Amino acid sequence: MKRAHRRLTAVVASGLLGAAVVSCGPGHQGAADGGGPRQGSGGAGSASRTEAAYPGLADVPEKVEPDGSTVLVGDPGARMTVRLYEDPRCPVCKEFETSGGGPVLTEWVLRHKAKVEYTMASFLDPRLGGAGSKKAVNALRAALERGKFAEYHAVLYQNQPAEEVDGFTDARLLQLAGKVKGLRSPSFDAAVRSMKYRGFVDSAESAYAAAGHGGGHAGPGTPTAVVNGYQIPVESNGLLLDPGVFGKFLTLADGPSA
Repeated sequence: MKRAHRRLTAVVASGLLGAAVVSCGPGHQGAADGGGPRQGSGGAGSASRTEAAYPGLADVPEKVEPDGSTVLVGDPGARMTVRLYEDPRCPVCKEFETSGGGPVLTEWVLRHKAKVEYTMASFLDPRLGGAGSKKAVNALRAALERGKFAEYHAVLYQNQPAEEVDGFTDARLLQLAGKVKGLRSPSFDAAVRSMKYRGFVDSAESAYAAAGHGGGHAGPGTPTAVVNGYQIPVESNGLLLDPGVFGKFLTLADGPSA
C-alpha cells in the first residue's frame, strides 16, 4: 500500500493529471479560482468485475458505519474505498457531484468497483449563517433509514441553493424528497421537521473537524477525497472536478499495490 501511495503522490505532484486548488473550508477560493466545470471522457476505468452491475442508485447497499458518523454506500466487498468529505451547502461539492468526478465515481460504485464512505459536514452554517447544512445532513440520515441516502444525496446536490442562501429549509427538503420514489412518509417527514438525527449531524461534523491537516480541528476542506487511504492533496484537488482526469486517477489507484 505504501508503494501505491508513493506512486500516486509522484503522479499527482508531476502535474500530469492536472490540478487546481478548489474547495470550501480552509483556504477556500471558490469555484471560479479553479475554472468552471471541465469536460472529460472519464469512465469507470478499464477494469470490471464479474458481478452484474447495480441497475441504479436505488439498488446499491447503504448503511451507517460503526463509528456512527460515516455512511457507507456500495458493495462492502469492493476493492476500492473512497472517503468523501462534503458539506451540503458547498458549491464545489455540487460541481464535483454533478459535473465533475462524482458521476464517474457513481459508475465505479454501480459496477462493484468502489464503495464510498461519506462524512457529511455542516461547518458552512456558522460561517454563512442559517442551518441549511445541518438540516440537510439530518434529512440525509433520515433518508438512510428508508434506504434512500444515495438517491436523495444526488437530488440535494442537483438542487443545491446558492451558497450564501440558507435554502435547505424543512419545507424545501421535504419537497425535494418527493423526487425520490418511496422516500416521503410520516416518519421521514417527522424526522426532518424534528431534527431527529441531530446526534448524527454533530458526530459527522466532529469527524470532519478531526480530519483536518496535521490533526487540527478545522477540517480538510470540502470536497476532499481519500482513495484507498491516499488523500488527494488540497493543492491538487482540482482533479476532482474533471471527470476524465478523475477517472484516470481512480484507474491508477486501482492498480497493483505491491
